[in-house]
Amino acid sequence: MNLPLADTFNLLRKLTPRRATNSLQVLGSYYWSKWRRRPWLAGLPVSIAIEPTTACNLRCPECPSGLRSFTRPTGLLQAELFRRVIDELHRDLLYLTFYFQGEPYLHPQFTELVRYAADRNIYTATSTNAHYLTDENARKTVESGLDRLIISLDGTTQETYQAYRVGGQLEKVLDGTRRLLAWRKRLQSRTPHVRFQFLVVRPNEHQIGEARQLGRQLGVDQVVFKTAQLYDYQQGSPLMPTQARYSRYQAQPDGTFALKNSLENSCWKMWHSCVITWDGAVVPCCFDKDAHHRLGSVADQTFAQVWRSEPYQQFRQSLLIARSEIEMCKNCTEGTKVWA
Repeated sequence: MNLPLADTFNLLRKLTPRRATNSLQVLGSYYWSKWRRRPWLAGLPVSIAIEPTTACNLRCPECPSGLRSFTRPTGLLQAELFRRVIDELHRDLLYLTFYFQGEPYLHPQFTELVRYAADRNIYTATSTNAHYLTDENARKTVESGLDRLIISLDGTTQETYQAYRVGGQLEKVLDGTRRLLAWRKRLQSRTPHVRFQFLVVRPNEHQIGEARQLGRQLGVDQVVFKTAQLYDYQQGSPLMPTQARYSRYQAQPDGTFALKNSLENSCWKMWHSCVITWDGAVVPCCFDKDAHHRLGSVADQTFAQVWRSEPYQQFRQSLLIARSEIEMCKNCTEGTKVWA
């Protein structure tokens, strides 16, 4: 298994003088704001996430998309809206996460949109359940210039895999991975960096070693193990791992569970990144899955107008005063080791 040095170098190659300057401005304004307990903002995001769609083919038990529990509508990102955002931000933007909720490959123009960002030298990453990595999609993915492809594994047998990836077929995941790697080799491409992501839950925690071995057999570049966000964790959960290092939660003396991290009155994400939903709403971060905190919309404003708007600044201010009072932050694990 190769270490992700090539992937890191690929990211650094995209760091232009302007992007480096923007990153330093963002970092400086964050620490100044944290120190003064008052939001000051310099620069534009270093990283953003854009949601291709909220639709998904699976029914994972801790995912609003899988549970079909959204109050917001399901839809597809419009290419014109996407291009407008990228055109505005690409000189400063370093990293584009091309997913939020839903399965990206359900968007019929997904690889074309990736190509648009890649042509502007933005580092692009996406996450997929790999059920739509047909031979054509695998080829298009490599040709799109996608830099990182995260494939959700979550089990090394069908029985274990479907315990969390409800409705999924492990063999489709493995076949899609093989196709992608075959096309990468055939096209003599260095990208995408292919990462197996294993979400550790109680039904699959005994297969961690097998997941590493499977990754080696298939030839993926990296296998990582991620702790799971659980919504109803206070009383424990049948999905909570027994191995403490793979859990975001720890047992309390009274038998309940709590986050391992404390909720400090600051949040780096509010200064360096944000999420744009398929219909253009700008929300603070990936913990706002149902887009309750809509701070503006790039459908009728420029991104810069939203980023520097009064509602956004008020939200940043609320974090600096009492982050624990914001509902979505109560299960936020910033400061906790997410990757084990």
